[in-house]
Amino acid sequence: MATGATAPSVVSGTTPLPKSSNSSGGSTLGATTDQTIAGNFQTFLTLLTTQLQNQNPLDPLDTNQFTQQLVQFAGVEQQLKTNDSLATLVSLQQTMQATQALQFVGKTAIVDGNVTAMSSSKATWELNVPSTSTITVNITNSTGQTVFTGNYSANAGDNQPFSWDGKGNDGTQYPDGLYKLTATAQDSTGNSVAISTQVGGIVTAVDLTQSPPMLSINGQSYTMSQIKAIGAGTS
Repeated sequence: MATGATAPSVVSGTTPLPKSSNSSGGSTLGATTDQTIAGNFQTFLTLLTTQLQNQNPLDPLDTNQFTQQLVQFAGVEQQLKTNDSLATLVSLQQTMQATQALQFVGKTAIVDGNVTAMSSSKATWELNVPSTSTITVNITNSTGQTVFTGNYSANAGDNQPFSWDGKGNDGTQYPDGLYKLTATAQDSTGNSVAISTQVGGIVTAVDLTQSPPMLSINGQSYTMSQIKAIGAGTS
């Protein structure tokens, strides 16, 4: 058993959560297309009205052809209205996402990831262990330098906190900052076991220029769909 870190109790006080950008060129093309179709529709109505007013009484417009034209252009008109409605719905959805994202600022979020911030010489990750295993932990700093390695025994279970006190294997006390944990594991028969990690941190900012909005946690960016839990307190 390596020293300097404690493996596994589930973080409390969190509430589980349920689980498009357009280029300017595309917008211009869409607007031009809409205007063209709408213009053709109005032109058609003008031509149709003129045709009805000036048709030969002895050779009137074929009713089947007339009906078919009406149906086709009525379909175009309906599609134009549907496109407008969809654009409105997309805009409302983006506004709702932005509003929801802003509500997360200042709260503690648990997200899928392996980079966390060490504060006051303490860094914590959550490990999801599918079966009883021997886990090898490797921690690197922001420059990619390995600062700690260790082997631990862990029972099967999700959200098992792994804490590190910032001390390297040689006893060096590393400063607060961002650290990345990589975990590999083997079961009792020597087969590899996939270990997934989650990290917690304060949502410090929201980038509303992205779609969907991006939340800044521990200096990393995440979407709302990546958030597993939200708590009211500090990390």
